[in-house]
Amino acid sequence: MKAMIIREFGGPGVFETAELPKPEVKAGHVLVRVAATSVNTVDSMIRQMGKELPLSPDLPGVLGMDFAGVVESVGEGVTAFKEGDEVYGCAGGLGELQGALAEYMLADAKLIAKKPVSLSMKEAAALPLVAITAYEGLVRAGVKQGQKVLVHGGAGGVGHVALQLAKHFGADVYSTAGTEEHLNLINELGAESINYLEESVVDYVEEHTSGVGFDVVFDSVGANNIANSFDAAALNGQVATTVSMVEMDLATAHFKGLSLHVVFMLIPMIHNVGREVHGEILTEIARIAEAGGLKPVLDETDYSLEEVGKAHARLSSGKATGKVVVAV
Repeated sequence: MKAMIIREFGGPGVFETAELPKPEVKAGHVLVRVAATSVNTVDSMIRQMGKELPLSPDLPGVLGMDFAGVVESVGEGVTAFKEGDEVYGCAGGLGELQGALAEYMLADAKLIAKKPVSLSMKEAAALPLVAITAYEGLVRAGVKQGQKVLVHGGAGGVGHVALQLAKHFGADVYSTAGTEEHLNLINELGAESINYLEESVVDYVEEHTSGVGFDVVFDSVGANNIANSFDAAALNGQVATTVSMVEMDLATAHFKGLSLHVVFMLIPMIHNVGREVHGEILTEIARIAEAGGLKPVLDETDYSLEEVGKAHARLSSGKATGKVVVAV
């Protein structure tokens, strides 16, 4: 089978075409003919940082976590899927798990679900990692109808899904961005946009919550921005973040009685613990999408498998809107 492999860690130019043996199906797994995959920040981090990250594969390796495709064959013990099923998931591209930058990949049946019928293969491939991350963070934060929810980075991969899911859960949703294009997208997706370059946290908390603060803050920017999330949250509020690798003073969180939820959705894949939860979340995400509650936004540029280096460069440029997708 054709695949894009890396023989060294580094810049977007490290990918090269290779012919690899087609994986053989095994118990508890399905063999998938990959139709599309998407690029996530963690894919870029693995490519750049290599073994500095404990989840990076040995070389030569095949990256790519998200995929959508068609089940080619079913392993022993798998009853939820059959040959010909259209599926999607986040099931490879780290450790010993071959990724989706190949014509075929082996996927643990617990990590996947049937593809939303209302979405194309490319749209479905854009969802797994970001949708699981957004869903997990919002559910752990206890989002419910009538709450005021702030999403930082609402035009990004995770953010644009989080604001749609928060709206689906019945919340009043607000979201930050810094360009007119991204602000317009946030409004189109049903949230109220906030230009963080022009409005301070104090200003928009006063404007949208009368100074009380937001019930839930979903921070897809993270790192130093967590301080802004703490400032924006209400007393006894909930803050969920996807990037918490930062040293900071927690005094604000203490005196406001905040709860911080750190979402690292790769744990089930890395540690082989609770993988079935991912399949369950993806099944629910498919239901929400089919009901019209979720529509992934794809970046304007199309990429083929051989152009995956360009796709990585596009994501790293910071100019992408929504998800960068690669057709296989």
